Amino acid sequence: MKVLVTGGGGFLGKAIVRLLLERGDEVRSFSRREYPELTKLGVKHCCGDLDDAAAVARSAAGCDLVFHVAAKAGVWGPYEEFYRANVVGTHNVIAACREHDIPRLVYTSSPSVVFNGRDMEGVDESAPYPEHFEAFYPQTKAEAEQLVIAANGAGLATVSLRPHLIWGPEDNHLTPRILERGAQGALRRIGKRECLVDTIYIDNAAQAHLQAAEHLSAGSSVAGKVYFISQGEPLPVWYVVDRILAAGGIPPVRGTISPRLAYAIGWSLEKIYALLRLSGEPRMTRFVARELSTAHWFDINAARNDFGYRPRVSIDEGMERLKAWIATR
Repeated sequence: MKVLVTGGGGFLGKAIVRLLLERGDEVRSFSRREYPELTKLGVKHCCGDLDDAAAVARSAAGCDLVFHVAAKAGVWGPYEEFYRANVVGTHNVIAACREHDIPRLVYTSSPSVVFNGRDMEGVDESAPYPEHFEAFYPQTKAEAEQLVIAANGAGLATVSLRPHLIWGPEDNHLTPRILERGAQGALRRIGKRECLVDTIYIDNAAQAHLQAAEHLSAGSSVAGKVYFISQGEPLPVWYVVDRILAAGGIPPVRGTISPRLAYAIGWSLEKIYALLRLSGEPRMTRFVARELSTAHWFDINAARNDFGYRPRVSIDEGMERLKAWIATR
């Protein structure tokens, strides 16, 4: 098949691209720049911004399937930037699918679209969107996810996947931050509760996307639905952080601050960054304080039952692979 992967040079996008190439598909990547490592693999690049409808449409011409992985992630930044990339961009991808009669669209969402700031333990896909978001990323991803769900129909079958905390070799977001701040001694546990969280190893996340696509067609059991995907093995959040630190040869986190103090610090830093128009992200935000002091793990039985998702790489094996990769950096 001819497949378009938006964000093909990113962490998850690249893993999906590799699996597609392994099974013999012709792959095209849409992103803001070219990635030499993808060029070497034979991937065709289409460069542009997600909010450029014409560029998105050109990239999709002639394709049989689209994986919409690209997004503006992060916990801080102007609302307009998140909206243009995540909402307008998703609208443009849907429009491109319709313009070129592409029958299938797999969208990468996030469990944060239903995070309400409180413990979420074993919840399934019936969990509602919250009335209030404390970051623009989950707010705009929720809106984009709803566009994808609404777009499902006879001419275009859509499905949304919600992978939680993707990690593994070549991670350019979560792992580097943990290692950098751990090496600086800047990490602190938030609260003393052992809050369980879900994570997912990169290869498992990519495989889930291909499995969902294989079961996706107009009127199929997965069409128009959303799915949580994870390792299916929730662990205490700071245990996961400490294992990533250990993979990088860094001591575990020792210090602790209260959730209330972390939230107050996040609120203060957000105000300072907004007032002074500082670049980058604050070390703490209200959203991060809530995320690191609450439980959030999800029922993945729907993904198991509807498209046969099973994590193939265990957490232990994944950590060994991560350790080996860090050693080569």
